Amino acid sequence: MNAKRDHKGENQPHRAEAPAEAPNPGRNPKTTDVGGADHSNREKDPDDWTTGDEPMTGAQASYLKTLSEEAGEGFDGDLTKAEASKRIDALQDKTGRGA
Repeated sequence: MNAKRDHKGENQPHRAEAPAEAPNPGRNPKTTDVGGADHSNREKDPDDWTTGDEPMTGAQASYLKTLSEEAGEGFDGDLTKAEASKRIDALQDKTGRGA
């Protein structure tokens, strides 16, 4: 058992500090509608991504390869993040994996 000494040198059980409460519990500005306007970045157009011209991520490549195989289409490993996102959307529609 973990113990710590108080100012008198006596062993006291160690108590974990309570986590600080979030400033606005239950509200996330990236996912919450504010005043009827959606300020979410969950559905941002890939053409507007600041990193959209970087190479696709490993996760995108893996999922895109799986979708391409399911759709019977070729896999292009040289896509950018934005291009991969658009291709994933198209293949999700084609394979029925899209939400």
